[in-house]
Amino acid sequence: MTEDGCLYAVSGYENDSRAECVLRYVPTQDGDRTAPSGIRYKKYDFADAFAWVKEHKPEYLDLVHRVPLSDIVRVLKPEEEAANIAARNPRVARLFSHFDLPPMTFGCTGSLLAGLENSASDIDMVVYGSAWFLAREQLMAAVKAGKIPEMSEEMWQKVYRKRVPDISFDDFVLHESRKFNRGEFEGTYFDLLYSRGYDNIRSVPPITLGEKTGVMTIEAKVTDASLAFDSPGIYKVDHEEIDMVLSFTHTYCGQCFTGETLEAKGVVEEHGDQTWLIVGTTREAHGEYIVSRTLLDQ
Repeated sequence: MTEDGCLYAVSGYENDSRAECVLRYVPTQDGDRTAPSGIRYKKYDFADAFAWVKEHKPEYLDLVHRVPLSDIVRVLKPEEEAANIAARNPRVARLFSHFDLPPMTFGCTGSLLAGLENSASDIDMVVYGSAWFLAREQLMAAVKAGKIPEMSEEMWQKVYRKRVPDISFDDFVLHESRKFNRGEFEGTYFDLLYSRGYDNIRSVPPITLGEKTGVMTIEAKVTDASLAFDSPGIYKVDHEEIDMVLSFTHTYCGQCFTGETLEAKGVVEEHGDQTWLIVGTTREAHGEYIVSRTLLDQ
């Protein structure tokens, strides 16, 4: 939260002097969301958020919004607010009850963290570091036991329409159904979001903008997918030209596992002695994709 009451979603790990984030909620008298404090807020989508920042806080503009730490008056942390959110939201409490995770490794982000949820709000559950993989296993077990339902056809269609990926619906569901990073609970959609923990927050070099040199489609063996569910999703590959494939769209995070053959189309960027293939260079990522050839060819 900045001095003017605006709420930004932190979206990256490079926050030493400026928070790497995106504007989400702006206080306004005609807002349709009301915070516990009684202040009314309006939620901004991606394009409107950039337009607002350009007009009101142009000094924050970059590839994302970079807010000076000196302008921040409060930081809302999912792991610190988890108990409070569960106490006021019985559905979240029931969802949490299906997980057995170490304290301070999970919580909710998004509207629930800000206290601005409504009846239609999704549950954005975030889990940190190695605890995320434990949560994923527990979600798989809960679905297998029937404690959490499998995603319905209607919900898959809803997610597909929201993501509008450049792959078919059948291929989309084939990949998504093995990820176990989202689900449906008591009629509400929820995400199981990965974020690096403090123990692995510097596990890769800073993700910076490189020199774009063209568009490429590749097939390559994935040598390390341990950060495939991160933001961006990172796939280290064995390829004569490309060292890593990065997905800046949630659609293609967790798309391939270590040892599988990946097929990807994206924009080539030069980063010193490394060459990256970037998927998700635009919001909708049209013309860009990642699929597991291993999965599709089975």
